[in-house]
Amino acid sequence: MLRFLSDEDFNGHVLQALLSSDPALDVVRAQDVGLMSMPDPGVLDWAAQAGRVVLTRDRGTMTGHAYDRIRAGRPMPGVEVTRDSLPVQLQVQDILTVAYCSLPGELDDQVVFLPI
Repeated sequence: MLRFLSDEDFNGHVLQALLSSDPALDVVRAQDVGLMSMPDPGVLDWAAQAGRVVLTRDRGTMTGHAYDRIRAGRPMPGVEVTRDSLPVQLQVQDILTVAYCSLPGELDDQVVFLPI
């Protein structure tokens, strides 16, 4: 199963509902691993080294840095971008669908916008 890093600005209600739906899901928060206030390129570096897909709602800067990283040929385990305008349960369902249906490495060098 995929391993995730939730970006500092990721919706806490979604994260809480996600972990309630599947307590075994491997998610760490940026705040808990020393990435508080880390610029996006640093978050992506950390995620690449740790082999974690980034969960974010940042459609602006995070996605731009992810695409820059892909163009530069630097490793990136993937970025999943959610929308706060969607109900929490729909966001959780989409994240879990990707988590359960993807093999490790399958999201490498991809930015996935949810809902699918």
